[in-house]
Amino acid sequence: MPNPDKLMIFLTLWILIRMSKKLIIAGGGTGGHIFPAIAIANAVKLKQPNYDILFVGAKGKMEMDKVPKEGYRIIGLDIAGMNRSSLIKNIFLPFKLLKSFMQARKVLNEYNPHAVVGVGGYASFPVLYWAQKRKIPTLIQEQNSFAGKSNKILGRMADVICVAYDGMERFFPKQKIVFTGNPVRKNIAQPSSKTEALSFFQLNANQKTVFAFGGSLGAKSINESLRSNFKDILNTGAQLIWQTGTPFYAIAKEAVEGYESQVKVYEFIREMDLAYAAADVIIARAGASSISELALIGKPVVFVPFPFASEDHQTHNAMSLVQKSAARLVPDGEAKETLVSTIIHLLKNEEESRNLSQHLKPLGIANADDRIADLLIKIMNT
Repeated sequence: MPNPDKLMIFLTLWILIRMSKKLIIAGGGTGGHIFPAIAIANAVKLKQPNYDILFVGAKGKMEMDKVPKEGYRIIGLDIAGMNRSSLIKNIFLPFKLLKSFMQARKVLNEYNPHAVVGVGGYASFPVLYWAQKRKIPTLIQEQNSFAGKSNKILGRMADVICVAYDGMERFFPKQKIVFTGNPVRKNIAQPSSKTEALSFFQLNANQKTVFAFGGSLGAKSINESLRSNFKDILNTGAQLIWQTGTPFYAIAKEAVEGYESQVKVYEFIREMDLAYAAADVIIARAGASSISELALIGKPVVFVPFPFASEDHQTHNAMSLVQKSAARLVPDGEAKETLVSTIIHLLKNEEESRNLSQHLKPLGIANADDRIADLLIKIMNT
């Protein structure tokens, strides 16, 4: 007779092994790729704690620091994109690409995942390419309204393509598309009170507030416009929260000397939920993650798209909202002349600001990470 205790242990281990799955999440390069990737991983872990998740990123990029801080393992590939400002720096690019493809194949062979997710960024393509060659299920999380060349190629063989904008069938097979929205950070989906936010930034509760940010590195056109014209905003009775990024921080601090009670200058703001909550009008770039967060917040926003983004996707992202009367757009090259006047118009025109908010708010999706996690678990168990 077999020992009942040993039999129970064996059955338990067998069930756990059968239930355990391996998942690779590939991509990164910017916060716009990394934060959604981490949100997806967290959602999968919440639903399936026994799943093992491995990130694959690009050496030297911010994911190599951010991902381990969230408790996940990451492997870096020797990969980089084309340097458009200096062609001579691209001499070794073909060798890096070849090496990264070899590294990606080795990772897949050794880790042997049950599925691979691509969130965009340099590392995404070689990992998904080899996964599809090996018939491993793949999911693409296309964040932008205009798909890049890599995702269009990978989309032909992907099992599921998660999108955040209408009309994506012009890039991908229609039957593979699932509208999920883009994942956002949990603290953004649960906004703070305006009173708490204004107190945090030591601002006047009786004045309107403009919040300007251009991503973690800042935006030159936004920064220069505000440096030249921030007093025009103050003359309306409003106040300003200004995230400059590192390169412009000292310049901005010097520019606002004597106005520190009305203009709060920050190199980087970690408490984005509070900055959003404090704002009455927002200035931003038009990256996919920022747009997804701003739609949840539902405040009037003026986008200044980064004109050199691949496929000019930031302009396409912003225009998808402008066409729905959900946002305003100022071209990067016109920011210094027209950005602040556009902001002042919205501060004074409450009806237009209210209309923008009413059209933007319904576009926000708070549970995109859950939707994507459910799709992942499904293809991993098919």
